[in-house]
Amino acid sequence: MYCTLVAYLDTHSYTLKSYLLMAQTYKAEIAQEMIAKFPNASTNAIARILHEQYPIEFTNKDAARTMVRIYRDGLKGKEPLRSEEERKLAMSKWNLPESDYKEIPEFQLPESHNKPLFLTDIHFPYQDNEALEIALEHGYKWGANCIYLNGDTMDCYQISRFIKDRRMRDMGDELEMVREFLKNMKKNFDIPIYYKIGNHEDRWENFLRLQAPELLGIADFELRNVLRFNEIGIQEIKSKQVVKAGKLSLLHGHEFGHSVFSPVNPARGLYMRAKESSIIGHHHQTSEHSEKSLNGKVVTTWSVGALCGMKPDYMPYNKWNLGFAEIEFDKNGDFEVYNKRIINNKVR
Repeated sequence: MYCTLVAYLDTHSYTLKSYLLMAQTYKAEIAQEMIAKFPNASTNAIARILHEQYPIEFTNKDAARTMVRIYRDGLKGKEPLRSEEERKLAMSKWNLPESDYKEIPEFQLPESHNKPLFLTDIHFPYQDNEALEIALEHGYKWGANCIYLNGDTMDCYQISRFIKDRRMRDMGDELEMVREFLKNMKKNFDIPIYYKIGNHEDRWENFLRLQAPELLGIADFELRNVLRFNEIGIQEIKSKQVVKAGKLSLLHGHEFGHSVFSPVNPARGLYMRAKESSIIGHHHQTSEHSEKSLNGKVVTTWSVGALCGMKPDYMPYNKWNLGFAEIEFDKNGDFEVYNKRIINNKVR
């Protein structure tokens, strides 16, 4: 039997080697494609995506991570700092426990969705209907090919940690309002809709953690299912997940911790935190900030106005303004931001 096996391998060695080479080349191509698609994601994040989307080619995250390290920025095709065998030997030596740490990968808007209508901080049921109608109509006439709801679409007042007035609209009514809003947008626009989880939507899971921890992890009680995202056709964006519109980063504004507050304006505060071209909501204020680096790179950051009532009882005097944005990017990732204010029911 041994002689027969040796003869078979000798006869078919070229075919076997060719197959292995093709398989390795295919894996390399997949890895390089993911690196190009998520240029700012960490090596671990890209490795996790490869393992999840291509489990046959990358049977575990370690193999995927090795491939990413070979081809990503800085290594330029050189060998990784240590081989897979060396890594396994070191891991067995120190016998470290498996880590629970997980990174949320960036989400890249596809080129077919390169004209998003950017709406933020609607705060149902405390929305400004006239301003919201103006923003939707403007985006429709502009030719938006997707809608990006950038967080705090709903307020979740009745499940907040603050003192509440039980005479205000209850949580069931608020959820129904948002569902109807999403259905109507889908019907009238008939384009993809992205729904970013903001700090106000975070109140839903925080409420479950504190008041009903037994329901955590049950699919029926996840906000995306309560709002019927799958039924309506809505793409969820996680709470702290960064989204890229070309080279522009889209954030709600709560991703940096408490705030990006700046005594100048929110855009300046965002620049000091992000140091990359980015756009946020959260602060209910329209602003822009640009700076040029020593090598000539221009970085611009924006904050966008809200579409909710401007004088709530808890803070009637503020710097807020009504607004929205329209974003356009090309296949190279270059982008334009049209940051709009709504003043006296007119788009400025």
